Amino acid sequence: MTFEALAKQGQTTVYHSLVASIGPKIRDIRKQFIKESFFGFEQVEHRLETVAVIKDMEFINDSHSSTLNATWFALESISRPIIWILGGVESGNDYSMLRHLVRTKVKGMVCLGLDTTRLHEAFDELNIPIIDALTMDEAVEAAYYMGNNGDAVLLSPACPSFDLFDDYEERGKAFRKAVKNL
Repeated sequence: MTFEALAKQGQTTVYHSLVASIGPKIRDIRKQFIKESFFGFEQVEHRLETVAVIKDMEFINDSHSSTLNATWFALESISRPIIWILGGVESGNDYSMLRHLVRTKVKGMVCLGLDTTRLHEAFDELNIPIIDALTMDEAVEAAYYMGNNGDAVLLSPACPSFDLFDDYEERGKAFRKAVKNL
């Protein structure tokens, strides 16, 4: 498998694949077998999962990313301009680690949750359009109207989901449903 083919599945997949290939190589397992195992890799639900492409806008479900580190990898791995859906139960996160990526890659944000105050405190000064939403349907619709052809709408919350959803899976399913209802 080429590096380019792996890269299309996200930077985290590249890192994991490179590490996963070391063990078999050390044990002299044939390159062809290792290559075939990568081609058989199936996308994991709620982890940089492309839900749909509508009018050349890619809708990506990364609901599993409920930490800053996971969201950093998601933002870093996408090459399209990003409309970012984030938020949930905010627990004192220090969003400064995301500011450079947000400044360079994000063209709009939709803050989803009952209390988005800390998100606004962290990102308002970047002068990126920010909209608040109380439901996933509202968030996806707002992101769709903020975006253009060639953009990516990324649900990568950086927070646990417990204010509006039971868990990240329910949040990811709500995202899928809202995208399909566009």
